[in-house]
Amino acid sequence: MSDLTIRETERPDLLVGETSEGAQELKRRALTPPTELRREVGAILEVDGRVLDPSSIDIERSDDETMIINMGPAHPSTHGVLRLMLELDGEIVLRVKPVVGYLHTGMEKTGEELSYVQGATNVTRMDYLSPVINELNYSLAVEKLLGIEIPARATWIRMMMSELNRISSHLVWMATNGMDLGSTSMMIYGLRERELILAFFEKTAGLRLNLNYVRPGGVAADLPDGWEDDVLVICDTILERTYEYDQLLTGQPIFRDRMVGVGAILAEEALALGVTGPVLRSTGVPWDLRRTMPYLAYDDVEFDVIVGTYGDNFDRFAIRLNEIRESIRIIRQCIERMPRGDYRSQDPKVTPPPRARIDESMEALIHHFKLFTEGFHVPTGEVYSAVESPRGELGCYLVSDGGPKPYRIHVRAPSFVNLQAIPLLMRGGFLSDAVPIISTIDPVLGEVDR
Repeated sequence: MSDLTIRETERPDLLVGETSEGAQELKRRALTPPTELRREVGAILEVDGRVLDPSSIDIERSDDETMIINMGPAHPSTHGVLRLMLELDGEIVLRVKPVVGYLHTGMEKTGEELSYVQGATNVTRMDYLSPVINELNYSLAVEKLLGIEIPARATWIRMMMSELNRISSHLVWMATNGMDLGSTSMMIYGLRERELILAFFEKTAGLRLNLNYVRPGGVAADLPDGWEDDVLVICDTILERTYEYDQLLTGQPIFRDRMVGVGAILAEEALALGVTGPVLRSTGVPWDLRRTMPYLAYDDVEFDVIVGTYGDNFDRFAIRLNEIRESIRIIRQCIERMPRGDYRSQDPKVTPPPRARIDESMEALIHHFKLFTEGFHVPTGEVYSAVESPRGELGCYLVSDGGPKPYRIHVRAPSFVNLQAIPLLMRGGFLSDAVPIISTIDPVLGEVDR
């Protein structure tokens, strides 16, 4: 792991996959000495002639000059029912306390009352912007306990659908982040491109969101006829549009003023908080589970891990923009290398018999009936599975007592962990910076509260 970290942080060519303005800015930052960069991005503010260093703010002050206000839980820019308690000295944020729980639905406890067959319909609703990846994580955990191997075609289908889902999630982030900063055009463009992916999801799984497509043992159905052309159109269209996003946002003076030098975090601080995903990679740490702890067939495809340098809002924006391009690279390789064969395991423990057999065999009918009423039994044990979601490390801890339902299920939600960084990111900044900082963390409150 140490060799990987050194190699990727010392080679600027691994930081980017394209030569756009945003990619060039990431590369330039990687080659700039940290002290010069911190001075450049304004880590130390000057307010009314006073030098303000966020690290030297006295947050324990006891005078009555400060004010506490609530932002949310009904604020349109908190990306859900998130409440922030802000202590202000004028326009300067001294302390922040995130308050969550307004969307708690008890999904983990509900999952303990559902069979393993039904479980994917539950977890897909946690992070509703990346449902396929949530289903994948759950299915991998169940398959580890079962000790079964899935066919190669199912593996590559899962990987392609996961990367399409990553792109759609990042497009929603690009759209809402632009809207938060006043770019209504970006909101329209981001949702327009996402529609291409959702239409393909509907053609493949019958639903646009909460697909219940990835299931223990494989996927629910094979890819539809003409899927190669559909996916190539998606890749070609979105790749071209990313350069338009780059031109629209990267060099725009208002956008840069709101993003560059705002919400900076150091690698040591991010690691101490357990932050993952683009927020961690923006600090220069190349931690991406697709590369560092490969699953599916990620070790068989070529892609770059995009990292930043200073860990500010702009780094997080540029990383997500370039990750869309890297996902397109992976999807193209999936199209070229998609194997033939079954799309789900034929292990009778988890797969019902063919429909024709049910009319011929009483045993097949009983087997089918038991699978869809009681579900399959999973050997006793416990397992932890983790995948790289658009927001970071998504983990699933699963405990089986040998029955058809999980004894315990717990999800390590990256949105929940990443929210811990808010007090650090906002400390010493302006109240107006709260909106873009929340946006660049990209929390999904359904995943936070569960």
